[in-house]
Amino acid sequence: PSSHSYRGLTLVLTFLSYTSYHLSRKPISIVKSQLHPNCSALGPNPHNDSNSTTWCSWAPFDGDNYKELFGALDNAFLVAYAIGMFISGIFGERLPLRYYLSGGMVLSGLFTSLFGLGYFWDIHVLWYFIIVQVCNGLVQTTGWPAVVACVGNWFGKGKRGLIMGIWNSHTSVGNILGSLIAGAWVSSAWGLSFVVPGIIITAVGIICFFFLVEYPEDVDCSPPLHHVMTTSEKDPEAVTSNEGPLSLSGQSSVDHHSNSPKEPAEELEAISFLGALRIPGVVEFSLCLLFAKLVSYTFLYWLPLYIVNVGEFWGQRGGTSLAREASPHPSALPTAHFGAKEAGDLSTLFDVGGILGGIFAGLISDYTGGRATTCCVMLVVAAPMLFLYNHVGQNGIGTSIAMLIICGALVNGPYALITTAVSADLGTHESLKGNAKALSTVTAIIDGTGSVGAALGPLLAGLISPTGWNNVFYMLIAADVLACLLLARVVLKEARGWCGPMARQRGYVVT
Repeated sequence: PSSHSYRGLTLVLTFLSYTSYHLSRKPISIVKSQLHPNCSALGPNPHNDSNSTTWCSWAPFDGDNYKELFGALDNAFLVAYAIGMFISGIFGERLPLRYYLSGGMVLSGLFTSLFGLGYFWDIHVLWYFIIVQVCNGLVQTTGWPAVVACVGNWFGKGKRGLIMGIWNSHTSVGNILGSLIAGAWVSSAWGLSFVVPGIIITAVGIICFFFLVEYPEDVDCSPPLHHVMTTSEKDPEAVTSNEGPLSLSGQSSVDHHSNSPKEPAEELEAISFLGALRIPGVVEFSLCLLFAKLVSYTFLYWLPLYIVNVGEFWGQRGGTSLAREASPHPSALPTAHFGAKEAGDLSTLFDVGGILGGIFAGLISDYTGGRATTCCVMLVVAAPMLFLYNHVGQNGIGTSIAMLIICGALVNGPYALITTAVSADLGTHESLKGNAKALSTVTAIIDGTGSVGAALGPLLAGLISPTGWNNVFYMLIAADVLACLLLARVVLKEARGWCGPMARQRGYVVT
């Protein structure tokens, strides 16, 4: 097969791989409503010897503290994921990526299934579910560094933003499929909402083990241009004259014999956590992602509940909606009658917007050469859009759909760009002198820092939401602004580059 065939295979396999990762993470947000449902809506209590109003709930989530217990489940996974991500990249660089990724997927399938088996085994001990979530969070960190490293090994920088923007839709596709698959069994046997995704991720992991190719050199294909940097250091024009430093072609007049995967073994050992932090831009983009992912994951975990409960909050202190006050027919607004399933289905539009935003961000950043500027502009526009969604987004189903897609695009666009193209760019930065083996560590640092925000966002939303949904949105807007400010230095570098002699060269990269 040709190099193009292998590249296509790599994209497809890594896409399916990370789709299944997100598919296996989503069921918990869908099943929560079944672990503690509104029992009175199901009819009279069939247990005549009990006056409990939570007879249909699943212990230990049948108490008044069920929200805190759900928060504990979320944070058990997210905190373990954030901690594990910082070490995952180090292991990913030193182990064969194919084994590392496949093993992690099989273990993820095991722990996802174990959560659902609690239903069939009639387990009602909180610590069982907490431990399973912690273990699942740790093993799921194998996915992101491995898939980004594989794609980065095969694709140079010329169209990396667009390619990875399209490829990164696996996150949203996984969330959507996870919602639909979990929803199919949530009311009848919620255990299957976890077991089926667990089987799917295990099966995809086995497929990746047999068919994934880690490096172009493994099948006698030419590596992409980022593997060669020595010529650009001596004569910058030598590389930039061929589609700029972001070339995708993988063709170069430089001898590729020096790019054997065996030869950079010492450089593989040399890159360390601190060494990766010293790569220009890693710290700024990592901190930016912390706040961008905080916003994204708050929507991921709380949006269905917001859609269901916003009608109730309109009458509470701190949660009055301008849309309802301004409407001549408040009772006609559609949010009040949304059930858990309808709200879950509607919330997938946020992920649809995320797909569009990721592609748009990648395309624009490829064209302009300004990754940081693209992120910054989208974050700036996202802040007022979040404000508008909270105040007028519920003013009719059409408005709600449009605002969800727009907010999803603006919130997830920068998040997608940083975790994919930016991570791959920095992992093959010219300061590494041709060592492209830093991809896994750099990706893990950036996404690990972002995962801290992913853990903080839902936690803060849970603490703030009792004071009103307005305050939750103010917190999200503040996070967006902070994410933008943290990129200011890199944006200024890109702006100076455009104003300099390189301004007319399409592939300008700030170093």
